[in-house]
Amino acid sequence: MSAINATDASDVLSQYQLKQQGGADGNSELGRNEFMELMLAQLKNQNPLEPQDNGEFISQLAQFSSLEEMQKLSGTVDDVVGQFRSTQALQASAMVGKTVLAPSSVGILGADGEISGTIAVPASTGGMRLSVQNQAGELVRQIDLGSSPAGMKSFSWDGQDGNGNPLPPGPYRIVAEASYPGGTQQLGTMVSANVDSVSLGQNGSITLNLAGMGSIALSDVKQIN
Repeated sequence: MSAINATDASDVLSQYQLKQQGGADGNSELGRNEFMELMLAQLKNQNPLEPQDNGEFISQLAQFSSLEEMQKLSGTVDDVVGQFRSTQALQASAMVGKTVLAPSSVGILGADGEISGTIAVPASTGGMRLSVQNQAGELVRQIDLGSSPAGMKSFSWDGQDGNGNPLPPGPYRIVAEASYPGGTQQLGTMVSANVDSVSLGQNGSITLNLAGMGSIALSDVKQIN
């Protein structure tokens, strides 16, 4: 074998690292082979009067070993993440056809003739009121819910107006209000909705497509019925 220039072990390791970051053909396996060939060639052709320091040589081999372990660990993590996403997508697909509780101020009146959900009550109140509006913004029903402690309070609307007449299916806005010493406060609501389908994003995010209510992230779901 022809002699090589006086390249020390750190230069050999640098060439290996550059190869790992993207060589001519992007083949990391070839990079490992080249590293060992260069290292052996260096040992065979080193200056007898100035041999490679054993400590430095061992140090460079340790760095090489660390790089190998990091690459293996990175591949293992990628595999675990892929399996986790597949499992999560499979679990989410089982939610199709089920009813979930999601943050929303709009509910869909369906064939069952009811909209139900919960109201987030920040502090106990002596009086709560639920107002239902149609798509035109008209008030079609008002329900007195009475007093309530702090926490989550359930509600349901039977799909009828104040005179007991059934209203047509479709979206209705739900407005919950509570009375406090400082005045009336509008509260946040969560509404039950049917899951029509599930979408899996390129970044692994999972989105639930709700009947008549659009899409929400799986992480926004508060309850599955």
